[in-house]
Parts: sequence; structure tokens; C-alpha cells
Amino acid sequence: MYITAFVVGILGGVHCLGMCGGVVGALTFSLEPRVQRSWPRMMLFQLAYNFGRIGGYAIMGALFGLLGAQLGSLVTFLPVQQALQVLAGVFMISLGLYLGGWWFGVVQIERLGAKLWSRIQPLANKLTPIKRLDQAWLYGTVWGWLPCGLVYSMLIMALSAGSALQGGLVMLAFGLGTIPNLLLMGVFAFYFTKLTRMVLVRQLAGLSVIGLGLWQIYLAWAVQV
Repeated sequence: MYITAFVVGILGGVHCLGMCGGVVGALTFSLEPRVQRSWPRMMLFQLAYNFGRIGGYAIMGALFGLLGAQLGSLVTFLPVQQALQVLAGVFMISLGLYLGGWWFGVVQIERLGAKLWSRIQPLANKLTPIKRLDQAWLYGTVWGWLPCGLVYSMLIMALSAGSALQGGLVMLAFGLGTIPNLLLMGVFAFYFTKLTRMVLVRQLAGLSVIGLGLWQIYLAWAVQV
């Protein structure tokens, strides 16, 4: 489960471009000129943003894992866990279809989260302009709540994890998988943007995520058999 979440984080880089590319670019260019001219300093700020974001993911994962555990305590947990695992697989297949450019239903799900984000976004605005690493970390924590179909699919997996700890670890593994892509966007924005807009790259990533979704569904079915 953790490996799957990590791999989805890596493969979701082409989706991260659309959802977070603008945020990363804005954060990079809003830093003080002395920070932008220093690669070590800029990298520290990029890491602070991203580890704050991953912390936000882990909090969400723990909450969803706890919710899943509470649901499981009401009925026999195994069937509930299997159903949630199948649902996570379906979400991943939908995400893979979106990444490949074949179906865009995930966009509708992201719009549902926009209402929550509209309430959280003012917290991020209060932290700007960012001049210190602790500000960057707090901004990243808020940024982690940005509506994203990729995150939602992983939250369903966290829901099926069985506990708050395991749910948090699922989202932690996913967040760690997204770090290379978002760091590349922050440091080599132009070149990375060009790569992730290639149709073949998007389709290969989409097919890979679809394969992982089918694998999750198979695992749920195999337990039952």
C-alpha cells in the first residue's frame, strides 16, 4: 500500500504541473532576490514548502484513517476495507484516464473541494510575502489542502488503511513521491513544464496509474477469494 502510494506520487507529476505548477512558480519568484540568486537558499525554501505540504497530507491521511477505523468498528471491518480498496482503485483508474487525456471526470471531483479551499486560502494569503523558512513551512501546510483529484484518490486509500497511523503513513508515502516533481518545477520550471506537456509522457503516466488502480482492485478481490 505504501509503495503504491509512493509510486502514484511520482507518476502524478504531470497532474501536479496543472494543479501546483502555478503555486510553485509564484512562490519561487516571490522570494527575495538574494534568495533567488542563491541555489542553496532557494532549495531550503523549496524543501520547507514541500515538507509543510506533506505534513498537511499526513494530517489528512490520519483523519481519514481514523474515520475508516471508526466505520470498521461498526461492522465487520474486512468487507468495509475491501470496498474502500476497490473505491480507491476506481479513483486511481479515473485519475489515470485524466492524466492520459481520455476522460476528465476527476475535474468535477476537484471542483467539490474548491468550496473548502475558498475557506482555507485566506490563511495562506496572510503568510505572504514569505521571508522566513517557518513561513514557507506553514504556507506549505495550507497548500496541501488545495483541491486535487490525485490527493483525493490517495485519501480513499488512507480511508481503507485501518487506523490513523496507517492512514497518515499512506499519505506521507504519497507526499514523498511528489517531492522530486515539485522540486524540479521549482528549480527547472521551464524544462519540466515542456516535458510534462508531451502527450506520450502523459499517456504513459496515465496507463501506469490505471495499472496500479486495477492492481488495488485485484488485491481486494484476492482477499475475498
